[in-house]
Amino acid sequence: MTDADSETTGASQPPAEGTAEGAVERPRHLEELRGEMVDGLKRLELLLAPGKSAARAVQGGVLPAWRRVTRGETRLPVTLAVLAAISMLAALPDRIAPHPRWLLPGLAFLLLVGLTVANPTRIDRQSRALRTVSLVLIAVISIANAATAARLIVDLVRGTGIRTPGELLLTGAAIWLTNVIVFGLWYWEFDRGGPAARAHAVKPYPDLLFPQMTAQELTPPDWEPEFVDYLYLSFTNATAFSPTDVMPLSRWAKLTMMAQSAVSLMTVALVIARAVNILK
Repeated sequence: MTDADSETTGASQPPAEGTAEGAVERPRHLEELRGEMVDGLKRLELLLAPGKSAARAVQGGVLPAWRRVTRGETRLPVTLAVLAAISMLAALPDRIAPHPRWLLPGLAFLLLVGLTVANPTRIDRQSRALRTVSLVLIAVISIANAATAARLIVDLVRGTGIRTPGELLLTGAAIWLTNVIVFGLWYWEFDRGGPAARAHAVKPYPDLLFPQMTAQELTPPDWEPEFVDYLYLSFTNATAFSPTDVMPLSRWAKLTMMAQSAVSLMTVALVIARAVNILK
């Protein structure tokens, strides 16, 4: 055998397993196999939840529920709140209530029934029609409550209308509580595109920053804002006349909270002042 044949034969033979080259080759092969498995798992995840990358693990853990795809919240709390608002509107004195008296409360009730029938249990169905009906429902209640509040304020300024302190305080409390529910509904419906959009993790950035979002080590991994959280936000903003523990991030949230504080302050101040004046 010639020297050239020896060189050719030696070049074609793979390195022995015991050699240094063989020791390097095997880990490299395992690393490539591991990379292929990771890529395969990522593709499987995309197939199971396309466009929902918020559900992937980050820094060894799973993203909190408010940033990933979830089942959606139950409809019961928001349904009870809307029924309470409709009931308070229907129970207002005839002088304050908008006329025809049963038009707006009845329309709101019909819209609520339609929403409940279309999506009865969990609010996770993305539909432009359902969202439109939900916004119209909130708008109807808002218009009815704004009309009653305007009539009450006019009477308070003129010194006319309800003469007894008890009835005046009850009427003012009903309007104030309905106002709390209405603004809670607006916060709930517009934060990150609404409840259905939040369930599908459509928008990654929140419009309202809840304390659980910044203290994840003290928050259960399945926590996400639901209607009760937005109702609490509305109540504290209406009583403190400013943000408390929930911070507005987007401009619409800041303007809405500012408007609610102004309306609440004006209603409470005028009602209490008039009631004290009547007692004197």
